[in-house]
Amino acid sequence: MRRLRGAAAAAVVVVIGMAGLSGCKDVTTGSAGPGATRDGANGGGGGGAALKAAEALTVKGRAPKTGYSRERFGTAWADTDSNGCGTRDDILKRDLENVRFSDGDCKVSYGVLESDPYSGKKITYQRGRSQVDIDHVVALSDAWQKGAKYWDGRKRIALANDPLNLIAVDASTNRSKGDGDTSNWLPPNKDYRCTYVAAQVAVKKKYELWVSSGEKSAMEKVLKTCPDQKLPSGGNPTEAPARFRAN
Repeated sequence: MRRLRGAAAAAVVVVIGMAGLSGCKDVTTGSAGPGATRDGANGGGGGGAALKAAEALTVKGRAPKTGYSRERFGTAWADTDSNGCGTRDDILKRDLENVRFSDGDCKVSYGVLESDPYSGKKITYQRGRSQVDIDHVVALSDAWQKGAKYWDGRKRIALANDPLNLIAVDASTNRSKGDGDTSNWLPPNKDYRCTYVAAQVAVKKKYELWVSSGEKSAMEKVLKTCPDQKLPSGGNPTEAPARFRAN
């Protein structure tokens, strides 16, 4: 199975119960960012690294959602890596095949998600048609309730635009996810579940987000079915450049 063909971020049709979590494969979700490479050649993980990292995550209760808004994480798809393209287009370029542009090599107008990691379907992307989403693997609302509400705005902006936390996926499947964590949502595509959970663990470890007790148990249950699952690494720095602001 390919790493992100399928996600680009980035996360999705019924709430998945925790029964039947087998079928995971030892596939590494790379970030296509500093320190990581594509298709499983991730420099940051050894055997069992994802499970060990999950076991080490801090456990606390979910904080209230009070005060959350998307704007608390800055303008959507900010160019935090200063490459001249918005984050959404960066992830589309990373995750789609046969990419075409409407201007230069930045604004993606067409591409193919050969095997959506969440549903397994082949999906054609055309700009202006909402068939492909860029999902935050760790939803921003979930992050807010597990530590991000206490951060400086530049750290929240970094999380919202970090390639490690972004994946291109089928829009209809993704929208069933909402702000769910591993305890109440997993991709319908069982072969991608270990990779998906490892990515969530990597993001929470990198940004020092906590997990609920149920979430941690669910993560460990999935990753015990694929004990050699590696841990993704790389992505962007955990603080956006000083020119970016969020309330």
